[in-house]
Amino acid sequence: MTNNGPPETKLIVENLLESPDYDGIILVSSPDQKLKCSQLQSVISDALKYDPSLKTELVVLPISLPAARLVHSPTGPIDVDYDDVRIFKSSASDAIKRALKAGIKKPLLVLEEHPRFEHAELVTLLGALEALYVPIQVREHDPSKTQKVEYLGVFTHNSDKTKSLVTTAKILETGRRIACDIGDSDPERMAPPKIEQYVRSLFSGTNIKMNVVDNRSEFEKEYPLFEAVDRAASVQERHRGRIIFLEYNPTDTVQKTLFLVGKGVTYDTGGADVKISGNMIGMSRDKCGAAAVAGFMQIVNLLQPKNIRVVGGMGVVRNSIGSNSYVADEVITARSGARVRVVNTDAEGRMVMADILCKFKEDAINAINPHIFTIATLTGHAARTVGEGYSIVMDNGPARQMNNDQKLQEASEKIGDPFEISRIRKEDFSNYKGVMEGDDVTQSLSKPSVQISRGHQGPAAFLIMASGLDKHGSGSDKPLKYSHLDIAASSGSLPAPATGSPVLALAQAYLI
Repeated sequence: MTNNGPPETKLIVENLLESPDYDGIILVSSPDQKLKCSQLQSVISDALKYDPSLKTELVVLPISLPAARLVHSPTGPIDVDYDDVRIFKSSASDAIKRALKAGIKKPLLVLEEHPRFEHAELVTLLGALEALYVPIQVREHDPSKTQKVEYLGVFTHNSDKTKSLVTTAKILETGRRIACDIGDSDPERMAPPKIEQYVRSLFSGTNIKMNVVDNRSEFEKEYPLFEAVDRAASVQERHRGRIIFLEYNPTDTVQKTLFLVGKGVTYDTGGADVKISGNMIGMSRDKCGAAAVAGFMQIVNLLQPKNIRVVGGMGVVRNSIGSNSYVADEVITARSGARVRVVNTDAEGRMVMADILCKFKEDAINAINPHIFTIATLTGHAARTVGEGYSIVMDNGPARQMNNDQKLQEASEKIGDPFEISRIRKEDFSNYKGVMEGDDVTQSLSKPSVQISRGHQGPAAFLIMASGLDKHGSGSDKPLKYSHLDIAASSGSLPAPATGSPVLALAQAYLI
């Protein structure tokens, strides 16, 4: 890993199961796979004669190879209708954890093809790497814990294929780990100035251009909705907000332009509408949208796509509470000119992103084949709707006409970072229209998203109206594709680790 990003797990392309360089072999398999490794198949078959439960139970078995131990993690029966490729990811993660418990420090991961899942081998390898990731605060507190293993060998029955898998996995996992470094850290380790420092170090000397806005007068003039959220935190130097812009320009002719806005609320107290009853716990994860933008930009940096221009905007801010807080009933004129009435200061994420989204809308008008995204842990309603582990995609009219939501969902299924599709409707816009004279847009409804109907779709409609994207629908002279991604259910809730979603899905859909 270059610069000061997360360290890589050393991966070795291995051609021999008989290599003496390993102290354990790891195998993930399903009942419908025909294993090409006859030695491993023989060991598993013999063990099943004595204990049939090992068809579904993870086990460490002796094996007559230099590695001496086989960690077998069976997926169990796969339901062809409802299971997906994540079954290999979770089995690989479990296998790595069991290998570590057994004291294995030089594991060899054997990857087998699966007849149904095109990317089973890649997803298995990514699952193993995810289990080997060490959070940044653990690494910094005790550098001796930076790596969980000395190295990880990777074996398939085709050395060229192994090399390709290892290269792809390294790139994807690097982006995911960057998203996890930022998203997983506590509110002080990744306060806005420290996120800027981390990202600046990461992209220094690369093809990613970086520009940071940290001047309050510029916030007030160009990003007034962001400024309102930042107002209370601005009195503390270490908490002052940042808008971080990242840009990649390809060497060849641009054929597509991606704009990504990420919500980076480093801690969400709820502001003046303070969170109560323990609901502040875990609010350091409210920065995972911006974290995903940084991770995605690193994948762009490593892949260097020839014809894709990518622009990222990270709205990094702390929603603090104090005498300088913004409050309900304020009316703020957004960058777009829309008059926004504040209803609930705990609906800060849409405020943080709306002006950046407006800027990208302005830039997209003259861009080549643009598509704009917002990425945010935006609503509890999203988690209630789809459950843990799933992101939600909502397309505007122009994006939906291109079947973007279906393409993203299909790509996400292949890589094991799944999206569900939701739809923005007429009611979502009418619910957020201004209700008083002089108001254009209402920032929120009076109740939390989990207590109202269409609680995750309405904020997407707000973002469209507050940014001026409603003037660029399918019937306009300049339609612009826009997709809102709510990752509240997929980013990882404390005490579980951050996941880095939807970095892998976005890379699979738009880069690979």
